[in-house]
Amino acid sequence: MDLREIITEEIKKVLEKLKIESDDVTVSFSNRPELCDYQTNFALIMAKKIGKKPFELAGEICKSLNLKGMEFSVAMPGFINIKVDNEVLSQYANEVLKDNMLGVRKVKQPRKILIDYGGANVAKELHVGHLRSPIIGEALKRLHRFLGDYVVADTHLGDWGLQMGLTILQLKEDGYLDEYFKSGVDVSKLKLKNVTLDTLNEEYPKASKRKEEDEEFKKLADTYTLYVQQKKEPYFSIYKEIRALSVEEIKKNYSMLNAYFDYWYGESDADKYIDETIKIFVDKGLAYESNGALVVNIAKEGEHVPIPKKSEDEVQRYKNPMPPAILKKYNGGVLYVTTEIATILMRNKMDNYDEIIYLTDNRQGNHFVQAFRCAKLAGISPENQVLKHISFGTMNGKDGKPFKTRSGETIKLKDVVNMLIEKASEKLKENGIENDRELARKIGVGAMKFGDLSNIISKDYVFDIDKFLSFDGKTGPYIQYTIARINSILDKANVKEDCNFKIDIASEEEREIILNLQKLNSAYGVSYDDYSLNLVCSSTFDLAKSFSTLYNNTKILSEKDEKRKESLLAICMLVKKCLSNALTVLGIDVVDKM
Repeated sequence: MDLREIITEEIKKVLEKLKIESDDVTVSFSNRPELCDYQTNFALIMAKKIGKKPFELAGEICKSLNLKGMEFSVAMPGFINIKVDNEVLSQYANEVLKDNMLGVRKVKQPRKILIDYGGANVAKELHVGHLRSPIIGEALKRLHRFLGDYVVADTHLGDWGLQMGLTILQLKEDGYLDEYFKSGVDVSKLKLKNVTLDTLNEEYPKASKRKEEDEEFKKLADTYTLYVQQKKEPYFSIYKEIRALSVEEIKKNYSMLNAYFDYWYGESDADKYIDETIKIFVDKGLAYESNGALVVNIAKEGEHVPIPKKSEDEVQRYKNPMPPAILKKYNGGVLYVTTEIATILMRNKMDNYDEIIYLTDNRQGNHFVQAFRCAKLAGISPENQVLKHISFGTMNGKDGKPFKTRSGETIKLKDVVNMLIEKASEKLKENGIENDRELARKIGVGAMKFGDLSNIISKDYVFDIDKFLSFDGKTGPYIQYTIARINSILDKANVKEDCNFKIDIASEEEREIILNLQKLNSAYGVSYDDYSLNLVCSSTFDLAKSFSTLYNNTKILSEKDEKRKESLLAICMLVKKCLSNALTVLGIDVVDKM
């Protein structure tokens, strides 16, 4: 039962009787609750098309509308306002309470989707810049699954690039790899000695700095990287050890954020498809040589300038603004874009995905334009497959600049989480709860995630820990606290999950709750279409806020009328279920106490 759908269908029936053709009927929630619950501006849109005044057309439609429990009226210049009585809202609330989907409609045509997010680099410590991808990606994954899509998540590790050569070279120079380079040694039986996660976190930054100052060091690191990609020993065995150590740490970091992946593939897994990928382009005549490199023209008509041909047989080339994609460098090495295309090939060999979604910061936009165009051009991605890049802005400090330490250093991801835990612990202590680090983590991380997801994904936002952790206002802890408060009410009333209490709406506060519940249910579909969670966040807050109004104005536990008390407790159960579900979709823990 969706009240807006019921109203929409009734309007369409009336239009059919009036011989007015249109499928464009939209019923929206009213922003003037004192006037009505829903409204439609259909008459304003159609009036000119059929030669009538909007107010006149709206009145004509309104006279013919007849739904039990609903009152229709006309407002200038041609709006149709709809007011729903308490009985209809009560019926809706009771149906939602019994529904496994809590009144949310699944998508009509479920899709098979792979979401690529996380994107951590092996041998590099995760930092604050890695926060947004797992937060947003995890929420999108959960939203799509909730609405009926088949979704798998892959973090697509950066494990095949220069950082591997840099790390191995630095470890070698610092004496950690002596055993691997002894003559006649069986490297398959060796393990890295005295190399820990802390070691890697020290060695890579050291190597990264050296490459900027020492050209010879960088060249040798390039060579080591190529050796790894060629699976040359002992470099490849060392690489595997480093990768295993790094992935273990990455998994721990992501689990703190409630981010979980089905696949832990990386650039290395796509490596076996590189030759096949390049062959496809060569065989189809799409690749050509330029200055020793193998490139593909991806410019489209209207966005490029052709370079005059020297002969008829010469492949047509173009100038910027859309430069060719480089598949292979002059020295035989491959670039990131080649690996990306090979990854698409690999994924399509694994399964037939309707959509592959990539989630990265907005600096990688051009990279994905190149990769997607190449994949479509070569038929590596089927024509009907959606390749989508969702870019997000940066997480900034209060000064508007990227969030860093006071000394200007990039903050480690685990340090951010620990900071959130400490701040949340202080808040809990004020409420009489001490020494519960896991609860503090749930609240602290939840606060950050809600603060992030409340924003438009593509925009930068300010990381304000004090604001995020407030128990008042549009925050994660406010939602969690509302659920904890409801739990307390239900526990004191000894209400069981399987009770058969019925909702019978009797006040404006209760009406507001059910109307906000409908808005939340609608928000899931909008967020699904927009690939953004900000509307789910704001609608969840509105529902929690409307319950708080009821709680402050109504003595639920001391209500003497038993039927009335049962109805109020049923509303408590309904709100708890809907808020808990919303947090779960957002990837935020539900807590029992605060």
